[in-house]
Amino acid sequence: VSADRSGQRRRPSDSPEMRALVLATVLLAQAASIAAEDVRLKDVPAVADALADARVGLKADDTAPATGDAKATAAKASGENFQFQADVNKLMDIIINSLYSKKEVFLRELISNASDALDKIRFMSLTEEGVLGEGEQAKLEMKIVADKDAKTLSIIDRGVGMTREDLIQHLGTVAQSGTSSFIEAFSEGADVNLIGQFGVGFYSVYLVADTVTVTSKSNDDEKQWIWESSADSTFSIYEDPEGATLGRGTQITLHLKEDCLEFLEEERLRDLVKHYSEFINFPIYLYTTKEVEEEVLADDGDDEEADEEDEDEDEEDEDEDDAEVEDEEDEDDAPKTKKVKRTVSDWELVNDAKALWTRNPADIEEEEYQAFYKTLSKDHQGALTYTHFNAEGEVEFKSILYVPTDAPPDLYQDYYKKVKNIKLYVRRVMITDEFDELLPRYLAFVKGVVDSDSLPLNVSREMLQQNKVLKVIGKKMTRKVLAMIKSMADAEKRDDDEEEEEEEGEEEEGVEKGEDESKKYAKFWAAFGKYIKMGLMEDSSNRTRLAKLLRYATSKTEREISLEEYVSNMKEDQKNIYYISGESRDQLLKSPAVEKLLARDIEVILMTEAIDEYTVQHLTEFEGKRLINAAREGLKLDEDEKEKKLLDVYKEQYAPLLGFIRSTLGGRVDKVSISKHLVSSPVLVTTADYGWTAQMEKVMKAQAFADNSKYEFMKAKRNFEINPRHPLIVELNKKVEADSEDAQATDMLTSLYMASVLQAGYQLSPEDVTDFVGRVTNVVTTGLGVDPDAELAPEPEIPEEEEEEEEEEEVEEEEMDEGAAPKDEVYHRLAPRQNPWLRAAALETEGDPLALRLSRACPVPARGKAAADAIAIPNTDPEAAREYTRYYWLLLPARAWTYYGYARHRRSRAFARRTRSAHVRRRHVSARNDRRVARSR
Repeated sequence: VSADRSGQRRRPSDSPEMRALVLATVLLAQAASIAAEDVRLKDVPAVADALADARVGLKADDTAPATGDAKATAAKASGENFQFQADVNKLMDIIINSLYSKKEVFLRELISNASDALDKIRFMSLTEEGVLGEGEQAKLEMKIVADKDAKTLSIIDRGVGMTREDLIQHLGTVAQSGTSSFIEAFSEGADVNLIGQFGVGFYSVYLVADTVTVTSKSNDDEKQWIWESSADSTFSIYEDPEGATLGRGTQITLHLKEDCLEFLEEERLRDLVKHYSEFINFPIYLYTTKEVEEEVLADDGDDEEADEEDEDEDEEDEDEDDAEVEDEEDEDDAPKTKKVKRTVSDWELVNDAKALWTRNPADIEEEEYQAFYKTLSKDHQGALTYTHFNAEGEVEFKSILYVPTDAPPDLYQDYYKKVKNIKLYVRRVMITDEFDELLPRYLAFVKGVVDSDSLPLNVSREMLQQNKVLKVIGKKMTRKVLAMIKSMADAEKRDDDEEEEEEEGEEEEGVEKGEDESKKYAKFWAAFGKYIKMGLMEDSSNRTRLAKLLRYATSKTEREISLEEYVSNMKEDQKNIYYISGESRDQLLKSPAVEKLLARDIEVILMTEAIDEYTVQHLTEFEGKRLINAAREGLKLDEDEKEKKLLDVYKEQYAPLLGFIRSTLGGRVDKVSISKHLVSSPVLVTTADYGWTAQMEKVMKAQAFADNSKYEFMKAKRNFEINPRHPLIVELNKKVEADSEDAQATDMLTSLYMASVLQAGYQLSPEDVTDFVGRVTNVVTTGLGVDPDAELAPEPEIPEEEEEEEEEEEVEEEEMDEGAAPKDEVYHRLAPRQNPWLRAAALETEGDPLALRLSRACPVPARGKAAADAIAIPNTDPEAAREYTRYYWLLLPARAWTYYGYARHRRSRAFARRTRSAHVRRRHVSARNDRRVARSR
């Protein structure tokens, strides 16, 4: 509705524009009607006719026209039926290359098929006599043979075998499961426990083989048939020209690809069988080849060689006794033997372990459980404890779970890494060990097996579908593991209660007990306690169960106790559980924060691991008792009226000091109060109710990738508490009352604050660290009576070291004592004398033994002349002259002087004597030659 200029209201249809629009619409409708008649629209089926029989939005009391249903039924009956068509080559390519992620699974699939075939013939033998046959044919087993020369791998079983029709139906039809057909042929409920489900496992052979040959013989057919295919759209079947060589069973021969020849190695095949098919019911034999040493008789040629060797030995041992010779003759009479290497082939049983979980737990001994654990985990130590159970109800499965004795070395290196401790089996065939969702991460240390027929497997058998069944299995397994651990903890409690009685019984009866059950849980907690604490944070549904497994040392005992035991030891008037966290037990016991608690004989839990700070954040109470951190403000203790009035008196008495502390420390602390923690310490720094404690702050700062800027708001405010009864605080209060601006009081208060911050476990800021170091230095300086402005002590003078004598020439040039003959004079008097014997004679005059020996070898005239020359030496200092005559022999060639100098440098008199003797002998020869030359002249 709009209004005109006169203010009257009118409808939109009264406007000229609206009337023109309506007129144009009418004209267009008439034109369309005329055009429809011209193009004969009556020949086109009307829409109303097509929808006449449709039931759209009919109510319950409406009647539908019967003519529509009749027409639809008639149309469906007149139609044709077709079958889906598939490109066989494409389908085979999908099965071979898309279903499986690892090529090695082909062996698992073939062994599973062989196991089904053996199970079938075993099941049939229960009702039909003579089906198994006699002798070797009656043995239910499978064999694996690798031929490296032919590059083939054969898997042979003595199962039910296949006729020609079976080969066409089961191997020629993709996804046709012979096992499923076999089960359907019997009455429902028959427990044949077969493996096959999908009918595509056989085609995994083309992962490693180009061509596959299947030779099979069934009791229902006298002929033995061969099926052969190369993974294309065709296969061939023909009668075996060699006849019924198998007797009964099937042999699958794989012609391996060039890049898959690794599966011909014995060790590789052995590992695969143990990994996937170790617990198959039937024995699996591997054809192995090895070299052994054997002692055989030597032939004639070898005897001759042996005789020659004996002759050589006799020539070398001519001096031996007659008895030994007789023994050798007796040995020669014995037949000659030699050791040779020979290649031996034999069948090796690979799967000697049995599926222990399929048996009744009541029929299994402790030794069998431990042996199975070592086989399963490859751990040389036995398991600490285990549980064996059969779950029934919504889902059925069997399981054996173990707790190792010791934690693996890498257990705490990466909490989130995937482990392979739980092996998942389906009908004793290992499906995967990489599925880590059955147990929560905090139970990753548990090892064991799970076998179920109800698991939702994919066709490849390598993965599980996520559904409700898995959640049910995981929930039941978790509960069983926690119950197993709880049983160890309960055994510890029982042993503690009965310890005295057991000790008396042992003394009286003298019975030796095995390992104490209480020690088991102590070992478990030492190895895996941190994982239980992680579970307390992650698993809220089992938090109550996990809390009962916690163990902590306390102020009253170094032995770690449970929270249940702590609660049972609490005083009647104690309402809370008190704890404190830090780095060590001794440090926590000396903390001022627990002085009041210890004075009241209240037990305090001591948490010394970094993870404890995370744990208590998720465990706020236990059995209705709150967990209180003793290092936080407001220690909640029961107070009577006297204590409350006394607190008010202290607040009034120390009001000046409290105000002085607030103004001095400023923003460093949030609150200043009279302490409820302290007994003997003067001050204490506590943490506010919300935020990190000192221990938590250190833990967060130690993180490798921590960004402290994002967690500034989590750093708790510090509260400063004073002990009103401590003498230091009393005197400080008096000092502040006398002068509130006393600089010495400010200095004392700041020092107390910094010391209490460090004692509480906090870290000082860089500015406070520098200030604190300066304060400690001043205290030490004052205590020693040292002037703070004293200058540094002068550096001591270091005397210059005299150079060592490096050569004997420098020794000779040293100054002689007063009154001694100059060295140069002695040296030059004898230097012109080229005859060494003259020099030796000169030394003889002083009684030198070496000179004496040389002079005896010297001719008499020469010796006499040398003595005369020696007498002519100045005798101003006979001792000095004698000393220097010892060096006359240095006039020998330079080489001799060098050797003698080296000997003196090493302070080796023996070496010096040997050196001189050698050169004297050489000079003796030289002197003899000189005499001969002199005679000839």
